[in-house]
Amino acid sequence: MEYTSINFIEKFSKFTEHWSPKIIAQLNDYHFKLAKVQGEFVWHNHPETDEVFLVIKGQLDILFPDGKVTLSEGEMFVVPKGMEHKPVANKECHILLVEPAGLVNTGSATDSELTAPNDVWI
Repeated sequence: MEYTSINFIEKFSKFTEHWSPKIIAQLNDYHFKLAKVQGEFVWHNHPETDEVFLVIKGQLDILFPDGKVTLSEGEMFVVPKGMEHKPVANKECHILLVEPAGLVNTGSATDSELTAPNDVWI
């Protein structure tokens, strides 16, 4: 068996599109996904699961109906299941998401133009 680490810089160099998470690893029933984000996403929730956002490069705001959290490089936040949220990045931001395998990025907003193809590995 070959043992190879996963290099985030190399993986981020393989794509340019925003709001289109790419799977880099699987742990049991969870995917680790990288995404480049910029601008505003859609309001949505995931009724069945929590969602982890970890900022690798840049800054990300996650808006909630009653406030927001701002994440800088090296910071993470767990959005509780069912909580309506809207990620926003004023400048391009690189993030790591940890989600159950098969989770659709737009959650409850499945008719959004930002709904990304699911299960894309890089």
